[in-house]
Amino acid sequence: MSHSRWKLAREKKLAEGHVESPETTAERAENRLAMAFAKTVYDRRTELGLTQAEVAERAGLAQAKISRIEGADAVPTLPLLRRLARALDASLSIALDDEHEEVAFIAHSTA
Repeated sequence: MSHSRWKLAREKKLAEGHVESPETTAERAENRLAMAFAKTVYDRRTELGLTQAEVAERAGLAQAKISRIEGADAVPTLPLLRRLARALDASLSIALDDEHEEVAFIAHSTA
């Protein structure tokens, strides 16, 4: 079944009055945040024209770790977030609430 069908099936169940468990809702929120962070890292890295290996070297990490982060397969710690922000020459902004996650790298000015 494709992802779009999963989404449609979920929406259909919700429209019929099905209520997700709190655990499922929490897991869905964690996945959204991981995906948002992964996309933000990838977008900033490609904006800078860097490879995963180059970001890894700048951050003192293995290339595989950057791959896992960009694949939303790793949960970064606060020190790792700082290392990534430095490696990507940016500040990291994360805003969270119940229904919305926003992750952004804000480039340091070159002036």
